[in-house]
Amino acid sequence: MIKNWLRTALRNLRKNKTSSAINIFGLTIGLSSCLLIALFIRHELSYDSFEINGKRIARVIMEYRFSGAEGWQRGNFTSTKVAPTFKRTFPEVESAVRMTMRGDRIIGYEDRLFTEKRFMYADSSFFQVFSFGLLKGDPATALSGPKKVILTESTARRYFGPGEAMGKLLRVGTDSTLYQVTGVMADVPSNSQFKFDFLASFSSLYANQEETYWDANYGTFLLLKDESAFARLQPKVTAFMKKEMPGPGASVNFLLEPFMRIHLYSEYVGFEPGTSIVYVYILAGVALLILVIAGSTYINLSTARSVERAREVGVRKVIGAGKGQLFWQFIGESFLLCLIAVVLSLGVVLLSLPAFNRLADRELPAASLFSLPFLGLSLLTAVLVSLAAGSYPALILAKFQPVKVLKGAFKNTRSGQGLRQSLIVFQFVISVFLIVSTFVMQGQLRYIQEKKLGYDRERVMQLPMSYKMLDRMDYIKNLAKGNRDVLSLSHCAASPVSIVGGYNMRSSTMTNDQQLSVNGDPIDEDFIRTTGLQLVAGEDITQQDVKDATPWYRGDTVTGAFYHFVLNETAARLLGWTPQEAIGKRMFLGDNRPGVVKGVVKDFNFASLHNAIKPLVLFPDMRADRLLVRITGDHIPQTIAHLESTWKQVAPYMPFEYHFLDDDYNKVYASEQRLGKVMNLFSGIAIVLACLGLFGLSSYAAKQRVKEIGIRKVLGASLTNLAMLLSGGFIRLALIAILIAYPLAWWAMTKWLQGFVYRQRIDWGVFVLAGVMVLVVTLATVSIQAVKTALLNPVKNLKVE
Repeated sequence: MIKNWLRTALRNLRKNKTSSAINIFGLTIGLSSCLLIALFIRHELSYDSFEINGKRIARVIMEYRFSGAEGWQRGNFTSTKVAPTFKRTFPEVESAVRMTMRGDRIIGYEDRLFTEKRFMYADSSFFQVFSFGLLKGDPATALSGPKKVILTESTARRYFGPGEAMGKLLRVGTDSTLYQVTGVMADVPSNSQFKFDFLASFSSLYANQEETYWDANYGTFLLLKDESAFARLQPKVTAFMKKEMPGPGASVNFLLEPFMRIHLYSEYVGFEPGTSIVYVYILAGVALLILVIAGSTYINLSTARSVERAREVGVRKVIGAGKGQLFWQFIGESFLLCLIAVVLSLGVVLLSLPAFNRLADRELPAASLFSLPFLGLSLLTAVLVSLAAGSYPALILAKFQPVKVLKGAFKNTRSGQGLRQSLIVFQFVISVFLIVSTFVMQGQLRYIQEKKLGYDRERVMQLPMSYKMLDRMDYIKNLAKGNRDVLSLSHCAASPVSIVGGYNMRSSTMTNDQQLSVNGDPIDEDFIRTTGLQLVAGEDITQQDVKDATPWYRGDTVTGAFYHFVLNETAARLLGWTPQEAIGKRMFLGDNRPGVVKGVVKDFNFASLHNAIKPLVLFPDMRADRLLVRITGDHIPQTIAHLESTWKQVAPYMPFEYHFLDDDYNKVYASEQRLGKVMNLFSGIAIVLACLGLFGLSSYAAKQRVKEIGIRKVLGASLTNLAMLLSGGFIRLALIAILIAYPLAWWAMTKWLQGFVYRQRIDWGVFVLAGVMVLVVTLATVSIQAVKTALLNPVKNLKVE
C-alpha cells in the first residue's frame, strides 16, 4: 500500500512540474527563512544559559537623587565600596565581584605592540560567581593579587603561538606596567554578555578602595544564597542605605536586577549592547508570517489542483477506495513534498549562514541545525503543512458521491474558491504589512542618519591617547597641522557621540544638598571647534582656562583651581536661566570644582535618540582618553599617512589605530540597523513567495477558462481585455488585503516608534507606495499568464475537452 502511495505521489509530482516546482521552491525558501530566524532567536534566548548559578546572580543598579531633584537617576554602575560592604553586611550574599571593561589597552610583548579592546578587570571572586573555568592555572589565586592577568585560549595562541603562556610577562598600558600571565581559559562563548580576551586582577587598579558610594564607575554582581533571596534582600538594602546616608541632601539606593534578564529585558546597557525582547518578538512574527505565506501558497495550489484530480478520486471510490485511504493518499503526497523542502532548506541554511551571521553580527553555529530541537521543529512543520494542505481537498472530495465527482461537480461549488480567495487575501495582508513596516523602519533609520545632532561627526578621526602625550599637546597639534588637510585637534574624555560621565552641579544660590545631576566631559580649548558644536551665548574655552584648572589635576594643591564651564541649553534651563543669563554665573561642579559659566552650547544629542537630551557640562581638564582630529576629507590616504608619521614621532610606544566618529555613531544603533536589514531581506522573500502563489493560481485560473478565452478572442477581445478579465478578481482581493493591512501596519509601527524620543512621523506616502507595489506586482503576475493563454491558437483551445 505504501509503495503504491509513493508511486502515485511521485507520478503526480512529475505530471505537474510547474506547480510542484513552485510549491517546493516556496516551501524551501519559507522554511529556510524560518530556520535562520529560529537560529538567531535561539541564540538570543540562550544568552548566559551556561551559567550554573545564573538565577542566583544579581546585577547591582545604582539609583540616586539630590535634594530638590525630581525623580531618581539610575544606571548600571556602582562604586568599589558596594561589593565588599554588601558581602559583609547581608547574609543572603554568598559572594560578590567588581568588574570593569577597559577598551583600547596597549599590550606589548617582546617587540610587538597591540591595541586590545576587550580588556576586563575583575575581583578574584569572579570564578566563584560565574561559571567560567581555567584550562591552566588556579581559579582561587589567578586574580588574587595585583598585576595578574588571565588570557583566553585564542589570545594566548596569538601572543605566544604554541609555546607556554603561563608565567610570561606582558607590558600593559602606555606606562608598560608588567602583568604576569597566571591563567589560560577557554574562549568566551558567543552567547555570554561578557566578551573579553584579557581578565586582569581588580586589585591592579588604583580604584581598589572602599571610601565612597559616589565614585560609581564599576559593575557589581552578587551571588545570592538562593533564588528567593532577591525578595528578602531588596528591602534590606533600601533600609541599610537610608542608615548609610541619613542626611537631607543626596540619597543613594541600590536595586537588584536578575542576571538572566539583562540581555533581553534590561533598560541599562551591560558590558555589551543587549537585544530588546521586542525585536525578538518582531523577528519571530516575521518568521511565522513567512511560513504562513509559504504554506498558504502550497495549500492554495493543492486545493486548486485537487479539482483536476476529482475524476481520479471518483474512479478510486468506484473500485472500492474508502475515505480513509483517500485522505492518507493526499496527506502522504503532501508530506513527501514537504519533506523534500525540509531537506533542501537545511542545505540552503548551511550555505547562507555565513552571510546571515555577518548581517546579524552574530556567530550562529551550523551544528545547531542538526540538533534534535531543530530537526524536530523542521519535521513538525512539514507534518503541519502536510495536514493543512492535504486534508482539505481530501475531506471535501471524499464526501462527494462518485457520480457527481466524475461529472466535475466540485468545480461548481464555492467552498474551494472561497478558501483560495481567503488565503490570497491573507497572503497580501502579510505582504503589505511587511512592506509598510520595512518602509517605516528604513525611514526612521534614515532619520537617525540624517538628523542634525548639534555636532558635526563627519570627517572626524578618533585615536586613543595616553597621559604621556598631554605635556606635549601643543607640539603634537602643531606637528599634525603641518598638513593643510588637518584642520584641528582636541583631546577629551569622551566624544560627542556618547558622553556618559556623571557629575553633580549647583549654582551659587543653591545649597550643598541641592544638586543637579548632569553628564560631563573634560575637554580642551579646541573641542568645540573640532566637533562643530554651536555656541548660543558666551565664549569658547581658551588655553588659559585650561591652565587655570591645571593645578588641581597635577596633584600639587587644590587651591587656585578655577573652572570655566560650558553648559548646554537644557542645563541652563534647569538651573533657571536663559543662555544669556547663564553667562558669568558662579557654579560648583561636585565639591572641589568652583568656577563660572563661560558659554552655552546649543543642545546636541550626546546619547541615543531613544533618550531625551539631558543636562550637560563641558569643562577644561588635562585628563584625556582620546584625541579627535578634524580633517578636510580631501586626500584622505595622504592625510592618514601624515598623521601616522606624526604619531610615530610623538608616541612610538602606541600603535597608530583610528576610526571615524561616524563608526561610533552607527554602533549606537547597531540593533536597529540589523533589524532594518533583516526586515528588508524577509519582506522581499515574503513578496516573492506571495507572487509565486499568485503565479500558480493565475496559471490555474487561465487553464480553467481556456475555452472562454478562446471564444472571447474569436469574438474580437484584445489582449488588454483578456488580461483585465483574469486579473480583475485578483486585483479586488489585493485591494481588500490593502484595506485590512493598513491599520494593522500603522498601529504596529506607531508602537515601535514610541521607543524613540526623536522620531519621524509616519508618512501616508509609504502606505500608498506599498499598495501601488502590491497592485502592480499582482497585475503584472496575472497578466503574464493571461497574455500567454491569449496568444494560444483559439481553434486548439476550443477543441480541448
